[in-house]
Amino acid sequence: MARPGPLDARAVQAALDELDGWSLRDGKLHRSFRFADFRTAFAFMTRAAFAAEAMDHHPDWSNVYDRVDVDLVTHDAGAITELDVELARRMQEAALGLV
Repeated sequence: MARPGPLDARAVQAALDELDGWSLRDGKLHRSFRFADFRTAFAFMTRAAFAAEAMDHHPDWSNVYDRVDVDLVTHDAGAITELDVELARRMQEAALGLV
């Protein structure tokens, strides 16, 4: 399957308009998720990891106690692609009921 190409600035902005809490930082989609505690943050990361693996598209992320910071960019495209937007959507779904 061919990997998608970079999104133009208008498409990135349109995606940000529909992605609650996401922003553009250093050329990447960025969001910080906050949870009640470490266990809940880790539950989110587990849910998100399954989605990312199914897509063969993996986030740059870090976790400190109740916070998970996420940056999404398609490295082989050198830019944000539809893969990043879709993973952001799936991460939002994974956070539902946990945040």
